[in-house]
Amino acid sequence: MATKGKFEPKTPVVLNPPKDDPITPEFLSKCNGIDSNLCYVAIKGKVFDVTGNKSYEKGGSYHVFAGHDASRALALTSTKPEDVKPEWEDLDDKEKQTLDDWMTFFSKRYNVVGIVSKPAEKAKA
Repeated sequence: MATKGKFEPKTPVVLNPPKDDPITPEFLSKCNGIDSNLCYVAIKGKVFDVTGNKSYEKGGSYHVFAGHDASRALALTSTKPEDVKPEWEDLDDKEKQTLDDWMTFFSKRYNVVGIVSKPAEKAKA
């Protein structure tokens, strides 16, 4: 059973109300702290603004997540680039719980700035 306050930040964080603005995968990929001053990480499609956290900037231990939906890698507690992808539905229950824990962790620390939009369907000829 999870302890109350297990994911609480050490210092209180005042967050803005979460936004549900659509963010394209292309725009998200540019929010990596290199191609833009913005640094975003998505989990289960929710986009968190981690700008200013050195761990997600170039050279940081979690930079591999910047500009991506890192759901699978977080669920697997992996920093391998090949694991940084949005697909997580096929994981086992323990890994899904780990992902939910990360979602809670991020939700208490970072503003939600949008939702990853699905790529537009290609028009059929």
